[in-house]
This record gives sequence, structure tokens and C-alpha cells, in this order.
Amino acid sequence: MSEADAVSNNSQRGNNAGGGAAPAVPQPWKPAFNPWLIGVVVAMAAFMEVLDTSIANVALPYMAGSLGASNDESTWVLTSYLVSNAIVLPISGWFASVLGRKRFFMMCLVIFTLSSMLCGFAPSLGTIILFRVMQGAGGGGLQPMAQAILADVFPPEKRGMAFALYGITTIIAPTIGPTLGGWITDNYTWRWIFFINLPVGILTLLLVYRLVEDPPWAKRAIGGGIKIDYIGVSLLALGVGALQVMLDKGQEDDWFGSHFILTLAVIAAVGLISLVIWEWFYKKPIIDVHLFKNLNFLSANAMMFALGIMLFSSLVMMPLYLQTLMGYTAESAGLVLSGGGAILLFLMPATGTLVSKVQARYIIAFGWLTLALAMFYSTQRLDLEMSFSFASLLRVYQVFGLGFLFVPINLVSYVGIPTEKSNSVAGLVNFMRNIGSSIGTSMVTTLLARRAQVHQVYLVAHVTVGRPALSIAASGLASRLETAGLQASRAASQAYARLYGGLIGQATLLAYIDTYWVLAIGAAIMFVCSFALRRNDPGAGGPRAME
Repeated sequence: MSEADAVSNNSQRGNNAGGGAAPAVPQPWKPAFNPWLIGVVVAMAAFMEVLDTSIANVALPYMAGSLGASNDESTWVLTSYLVSNAIVLPISGWFASVLGRKRFFMMCLVIFTLSSMLCGFAPSLGTIILFRVMQGAGGGGLQPMAQAILADVFPPEKRGMAFALYGITTIIAPTIGPTLGGWITDNYTWRWIFFINLPVGILTLLLVYRLVEDPPWAKRAIGGGIKIDYIGVSLLALGVGALQVMLDKGQEDDWFGSHFILTLAVIAAVGLISLVIWEWFYKKPIIDVHLFKNLNFLSANAMMFALGIMLFSSLVMMPLYLQTLMGYTAESAGLVLSGGGAILLFLMPATGTLVSKVQARYIIAFGWLTLALAMFYSTQRLDLEMSFSFASLLRVYQVFGLGFLFVPINLVSYVGIPTEKSNSVAGLVNFMRNIGSSIGTSMVTTLLARRAQVHQVYLVAHVTVGRPALSIAASGLASRLETAGLQASRAASQAYARLYGGLIGQATLLAYIDTYWVLAIGAAIMFVCSFALRRNDPGAGGPRAME
């Protein structure tokens, strides 16, 4: 008898002696429908929500004129959405645990779609701000729940590709938002930037009802005994709301030179610190802050926060540079960004495959290093005479590293975290990226304004009326303007005005270079920090930690 046969017989006798066959190993849960079909549906909902964070930007002047409001007042259309969205994001995991994930996801879809319709019909600025608050609240649950659903319906070895699909929607949507919003506003009316959500929202709602189901650990039912953490909700709304308004209005109101901004900063700091302390000791918190005891989860959230800063900083800077300094239209600036979006369509799936073969922290390190080099390259090649093709290529360089960050950072955030915590993980990770995006936008606008002033003062000090170089340049330009038909006195004043305009352009260019330097240094720091992340087992799809 062979050794294998002996082992087999011994095993059989053991089973018989136990009074029957060995208990069957429980099979892992699987969705009833193809995971990719489910993935496309939930990613469509996330895409629609992220698109609305940027699609209304270019339509603000049209809204202001149509609703009888000032341009400053119309910015509350954006701020109100961001505030309510940021408040719901971190507590979406709690809502899912109370209502059930599918039920909560569908409720968010209904609120988002209905409020989109109401925004389109809004007769005044006050009503559209109210409906935007509703829209932001409904949208706040779509991103984290879409990510949590993807994490559960795909097996671990395919989770990288699932997050790649989600990453495409999250990064591409804000890129095309301003361009799409401008085209709709120019060709139709600003109200259609909200109406386009209706068919997509209704279709997505029907498909989610038909295709999506909750796994055993995500099923909850509405019933008695639900205890709402009112103090936690109040502190969250107070802290996050004050922070978002401060970030949105800070540069406009001269930051801490304004008592309003200073008050908001104090409220935000006190509210958020009190929230963390309260949630840490409260028995049934709305935010599972104990997840941050996991150093790897804390590091992954810091990485996602930095990614939000980098993504939106570069997304704001390039079209602003092209439109203000080089005279591009909004549509042309959008076309420059489209090249970067196209490269991400290829990089995201490639990275999703790569995470099953290479440790996530090495991919993340490569992404940060590439991003740092791209930002450094931008400081060397940025000028006021670059062509459309080079601007497009420069944008591709700037987003190339991002393609290696989103997917592995999301994967690493699940390392060492129990499966039943996936809703909370998704909510917190998306919240950190959202706050990073707001801080990144405020940071670059402030840096550009302040550094432009510094460089302007420096350049003006070297351009005085008594300098021969200035007089020669002004005389030569005035002569050309006279030849073009201007009177001598008018030509002289125009010459100095144009020289001063060129000086302002140079000062602003130097401010952009300084800002890219800051982004390059930040990416380099994150490159070093990426090696502090825990190792993961690529063969298991990334989420399983290795001791």
C-alpha cells in the first residue's frame, strides 16, 4: 500500500469514527451577477457624482445673471455642495450599517437625482443653494458605497482591476467636468448641467435595484434600538462645514487677515478635535476612528489625502495658466487636459493588473517618484510661448504618476482591516481625498496670488523709468505702434502699458514655477514615506497583510 493510500484510509476511518463525513468548508460569498456588470453600474453612479463637483464651475457667471445674484454670491452654489458632500462622506459607513448598503446606496441615488432636477428648475439663488445641499448630501454616499461594493463583489485577486475602474471615474470626471459644463452652457443653458443627471440617475437606480445585493456582512435592517450619535453628527457638521467654507473663501477674504476666516478656522479646529475625542470614547460612534490605530490604514489615508492635493492642484493650475496667460478658451484648455485623461484610461487598468504581481508600496513609490520628476520638469519647461502640443504633452507627464497611485493606495488601505469594516474604510478614504482636493485647490490659488505679488515687486524694482533698457524697449514698441496707425502720444502710453502687462505675465509665470516646485517637493516627501506602508501579498490581490 502506498503512503498516499494509507493516509487516505486513515482519514476515512477518522471520519467514520466521528459519525459522518467532515463538515463542508463554507464557500465564500459571490454575487448573483457578473462582477464587471455590477462594477460598471456603481462606477457610473460615482462618475455622475464626481462630475457634479466641477461641472458647474464655468456656469457660475451665467447662473448669477439668470438668478439676479452677484458673482461672489453665486460661488455658494459650489461651496454648499462641497460642504454637505464632505459631511456625509465619513459617516456613510454608519448609514450603511444601519440601513443596509444597497438600501442606502439607492436612497442616495434617489436624493441625488431628484435634487438635480430641482436644481435645474430653481427660480432663485436661495433655492438652488438649498437643492445643492441636498444634492451634495445624496452624492456623499455614492462614492464610498461604490468603492465598498467593488471591494466585495470582486475576489481579492481581481480587486486591483475593480479599483482601476473606480479610479477612472474618480480622476477622469473632474477633468472633463469644466469642459462639458462650458459646452452645455454655451450651446443650451446652465440648467442642463443638472438635467443631464436625470436619465443617468434613473437608469442607474433601476440597474442597482436589479443587479446589486448585499453580502451577509453588509446586510442590516431598519428596526428598533437604533441610537443616533447626535453629538458626533453635530461636531462633524460644525467642523467640516467650517473647514470647507474657510478653504473656499480664504483667498478671497485674505485668509487670517479676515475675522470671518479666523473664526471659521477656530471653529473647524475645535469641532474636528472634539469630534475625534468624542468618537474615540463613544460606544456606538458614527465614525470608526479606531481604524486609525492601524498604522497602515493611517498611512494609506495620508497618501490618499496627498493624492487629492496633487490631483486637484495640477487640475486647477494647467487650465488657469493656459486661459489667463496664453489666451486659451475654456474649450481649448479642456482639450489640453484631455490627453492626460486619455493616458489614465490605459494606465489605470495596467496598474490594476500590476498590483497582482508587485507589492503595492513599490508601485506607490514609483508613482510618487514619477510625479515628483514631472512637477520638477514643469518648473524647467514652463514658458509663455509653449505650443498646444507641448502643453498637452506636459499635462500627460503630470498625470502619468497619478495612474500608479490611486489603485494601490486603495488596496493598501484594506490591509489588516476586517471585511465587515469595508464600508467605513471606503467612507474615510474618500473623505480624506475629498478634503485633500479642497485644500489643494485653496493652496495653489493662494500660492499663485501671493508669489505673483512677490515677483512683481522684485521685477518692478528692476524696471524704472531711468533705466536705458526700459527706455529703448518702450521707444521701439512705440515706433511700431505708430507705424500701425496710433498717434505718437497714444503709442507711447500704450508701449509702457504693454511692457507693464508683460512684466505682470512674467511675475505670474514665476509664481506658477514656484507652485510646481512646492508640488515636486511634496511628491518627493511622499515617495520616501511610501516605504513605511506594510507589505502586502500580491498573489492574494493585495488586501491580505504579511507578517
